[in-house]
Amino acid sequence: MQPSAPLQTIGIISRPRRSNLVVVVPPLLHWFEARGIKVLYDTETANALHDTSKGLARDEVAKGSQLLLVLGGDGTLLAAARVAARLGIPILPINMGSLGFLTSFKLEEMYPAIEEMLAGNLPSSERVMLDVELLREGKVVEIQTVLNEAVINKGALARMIDLELMIDDEFVCRYRVDGLIVATPTGSTAYSLSAGGPIVHPSVESWVITPICPHTLSDRPVVIRDSSEVVINLSEGTESVFLTLDGQTGIPMQPGDQVRMTRAAERLKLIQPQKKSYFEILHSKLKWGET
Repeated sequence: MQPSAPLQTIGIISRPRRSNLVVVVPPLLHWFEARGIKVLYDTETANALHDTSKGLARDEVAKGSQLLLVLGGDGTLLAAARVAARLGIPILPINMGSLGFLTSFKLEEMYPAIEEMLAGNLPSSERVMLDVELLREGKVVEIQTVLNEAVINKGALARMIDLELMIDDEFVCRYRVDGLIVATPTGSTAYSLSAGGPIVHPSVESWVITPICPHTLSDRPVVIRDSSEVVINLSEGTESVFLTLDGQTGIPMQPGDQVRMTRAAERLKLIQPQKKSYFEILHSKLKWGET
């Protein structure tokens, strides 16, 4: 879905310390200026221009824009998603990272993609997101919304951790693991995949729950409907445990803490290549069929 009004203001969010931003951004700003489009950009982009006076915080960029152009990898997109989704702003991702499952446009495709977007010809997919609450002694101490996954994992030198999984108030399993991942379909190609979880098409309304290095080999990944409430309880006596959100925010947990997860009200609008299906992107990124 494209914005209903003609695009007059576009925001740029960039990956920090990406050296080729110095080459990419200045001509891009001139390109937009020649078409009468105002551009807002974050402080990371401003640093690449060696002029920080016009750089804004990312939430300010999102609030003032009709669309966000993300220059970076999947990590940059995940950071942008947190501010874009709640405002209903679409994201056009340009891959300046390495693998980039979510940033599916290559750098050389940037200008044609922007032209197609301005003409209203590029489709967008709505990606479901996950609300994550951390409760301590019955009180919410942290709440965030993630696009990929929430992970409860042990510290570097900690022993295996004991977790109890509840789904819709029903006891499911007690795990002794290095960690437990709850991923969205979008996040199924991220950490969950490397831990042995399945790839889930973005249109499938589900969560993937994937144990990391389980003590019991019969503990396998589970796929459930995304209307479910997932609750994970951290056992007493367990130390050095973190709740990690989209691989970007790590929150120390205490014994007895509870993590509650439900489907978020907002969805991310992610602009996709018109002529690339989801499976074509997988073929490209995972090198399927290559020897």
